[in-house]
Amino acid sequence: MAVKETIPKEVENNAIDLLITLIIEELSEDLKQNPDEVFSKFISSKTGELLYDREAKLWWCGPSYIADMYKKELAEK
Repeated sequence: MAVKETIPKEVENNAIDLLITLIIEELSEDLKQNPDEVFSKFISSKTGELLYDREAKLWWCGPSYIADMYKKELAEK
């Protein structure tokens, strides 16, 4: 049985929430924006939605990878 299948949904969601905190800190510094503004924009982005997609497993990646992914999404807009 794979590890990902043994992680309860609640634990996975808690890990994602903590990961978002790290991502928002990094993005706020990089983008020179208020963390509250970055948070609301990030959560409503494709990257933010993908983070909670259990099939995508994006939450297994590190915060810098996800922050870079979000910055690429912003650049494409």
